[in-house]
Amino acid sequence: KDSKKSLGYLDMIREENKRLHTHVENVLQISQLEKQELDLAKENIDPHKTIQNALDHVRLIIENRGGQLSQRFTSESLQLFISPIHMTNVWVNLLDNAIKYSNEQLVVDVETSVNEKGFIVKIKDKGIGMTTTVRKRIFDKFYREPSGNVHNVKGHGLGLAYVKQIVNMHSGTISVSSTPNQGSIFTVFLPYK
Repeated sequence: KDSKKSLGYLDMIREENKRLHTHVENVLQISQLEKQELDLAKENIDPHKTIQNALDHVRLIIENRGGQLSQRFTSESLQLFISPIHMTNVWVNLLDNAIKYSNEQLVVDVETSVNEKGFIVKIKDKGIGMTTTVRKRIFDKFYREPSGNVHNVKGHGLGLAYVKQIVNMHSGTISVSSTPNQGSIFTVFLPYK
């Protein structure tokens, strides 16, 4: 009977529905990627728009967990020839992982910068982190960490494989640095050309 709570739950349901839709899309898109049938539909846009869309997608989830989300965007004006839909999905996947693999201290920081060659995005968390062995395999399709209590986190090991393929299709790179129990930093580089 509490209308505020009802609206809050409806918002959560809506966001979870969007996340489920994203996962289904990822499965379909990975299939298309493997067959080299995926149309990226690139356009010249400010890449910050895709990041902001992703942040809007996860903000409620972070707030509902009492977490902290910060963003620091470069003041440089830029346009990149990218797929708005697929790059938004890249950021959503990376942010979802930061949320899923965080413990009680949910802190996510998104920072952008530029250099002479392109655009750099860093997504940092203070989550459970990864060992060197896990870091070497996380972009493999269907890979899931085989030990520990990580499997109470739902997933199919497709999100980061999709992320890597989309970044590669934009001639970019993705890397991760991580320390167990201290968090992870995913770094995406997208070149100007």
